[in-house]
Order: sequence, then C-alpha cells, then structure tokens
Amino acid sequence: MRMKQVAGAAFSFFAAGLLMSGVTQTTVHAASSDKNETYERIQKTHKMNWGVKGDTKLMGLMNIESGKLEGFDIDMAKEITKRVDPKAKVELTQITSGTRVPMLLNGNIDSIIATMTITPEREKVVDFSEPYFNAGQSLLVKNNSDVKNIKDLDRKGARILGVQGSNSIENVKKFAPKARIVALPDYATALTALQSGQGDALTTDNGILYGMAVDNKGVKVVGGTFTTEPYGIAIDKDNPKLVKAINDAVDDMKSDGTYDKLAKKWFNDVPGMDWKEVAK
Repeated sequence: MRMKQVAGAAFSFFAAGLLMSGVTQTTVHAASSDKNETYERIQKTHKMNWGVKGDTKLMGLMNIESGKLEGFDIDMAKEITKRVDPKAKVELTQITSGTRVPMLLNGNIDSIIATMTITPEREKVVDFSEPYFNAGQSLLVKNNSDVKNIKDLDRKGARILGVQGSNSIENVKKFAPKARIVALPDYATALTALQSGQGDALTTDNGILYGMAVDNKGVKVVGGTFTTEPYGIAIDKDNPKLVKAINDAVDDMKSDGTYDKLAKKWFNDVPGMDWKEVAK
C-alpha cells in the first residue's frame, strides 16, 4: 500500500528512515490528542492497523515465499481485531524496535504488538494492555562458545551484541558492567555479527533468541533467563476504550482456549522452550 504524504519535517525524517530500512507503510492517520480518537476511528473505518515485527522468527517474520507476515504476534493481532470490531480489516505495518514508538505517536499505526516489554519508562510515553506473553532476557552464543551464562560475560574484553531501541541493551549493562555493549540496527544484523565472531553473545528476549536458534544450527540459547520481560500491546495515550477492548479480547482468548492454541502452534516444537510457561 502507498504511504500518504504528511507535511512536517519530523514525519519526513521518520519516512526517510523507514524507506531506507525497507519498511512497508500503510495508510497514515493524522495524530490527534482527542480522547478515544483511535478507538472511534477503528469503529468508523472498520480497519485496525498494527505495528508488527518482520524479522523475528516465531513472533513476527516475513515469509519470503508467500510474501506474508507470520508469527505468534501476527496471529494475536488478527484474533484481537476480530474481537475489538468484528467488521474490521487487519492491516499490518512492519516496524523495528527503534521505529515502533515514533510511528505510534505519529499516528501511522493504531497499536503495537511486537515483542515490546512493559517498562515504567515506556509507560510514560504510551499505554499498555495487560501482559500477553511472559518472556525473559537470555543469551545466544555460537555452539563452540565457552559462555554458559551472563556471569561469564562480566569481564573486560567481552562483547555483547544487542539491538537499538530494545530495553535489553540497558538491562544487560546491570548484569555485565565490565563488558562492551554493541547496539546494532536489527536482529538480522546482530545475528550475522555473532556468527562472524564480532561478539561473544547476542542478548534479547528468549522468545526471539529461540526463533533465531531454530533456523541457525550453529548457535544456541544458554543460561536461562536473567530478567522478566512481560510483553504488552502498546496504544497511544488517551485511548482508554481501546485499551479496555484489547484487554477484554485477550481475556476472552485465554478463556475460550484460543490463546493456548496459538501458543502451542508457535512454540510447542521449539527445543528448550515450554509454551505453557509463556502462556501463564
């Protein structure tokens, strides 16, 4: 779909960055401070535009063969939309950890479901649904690595890779303050850097790392989790009706078995991952 032009230098900056990173954009809505503006627009237009990942196996990944986005977050977005407005069409816009909040605040998307941890800092900027996925930060290393856990990286000379815009960058500094942290633009770049020996470990949420390990046999997840990362669905401020509608939808999915069905679909066959744990 084509991106409608929106005046303003700030948006032009975001748009240029998105085009360079290969992000596809759907209809742009003008930002508004009106209470419940997003919810009312969804009910009027019967469209709900989600910001989702396109580079994260299991959660949100672009299937090159089919040209479609696939993953747990994608299926969640589709199911939630049905319950927020049964008549609504689902629109999916690819975002990254660094672009997702600016795009939400600019009105380019209605909500974010993209491996986004609920944190006090983020809650100052956006509103969140109740947690819908229980993740935890972990480590991905090469199969021949001597690193067993985060303590092994708390030394001078250690290099830990992460992704810009993710809270895992700040988290890992607390657990391995002596290590050098290298922030890269996306997970594909970070994984390539790990595989080529540019870092001792890649850190982010375990759900994301397990997805990388599934398709790349030369790497593995180690050390368990050293943080708690509850994922939430992000919505722009002043939209209490939409927050409630999304929370009600997730609660309904958990009550009628839809949530467990999706969790089992995506995580049941992943080595080392217990889908029942994330579904609690």
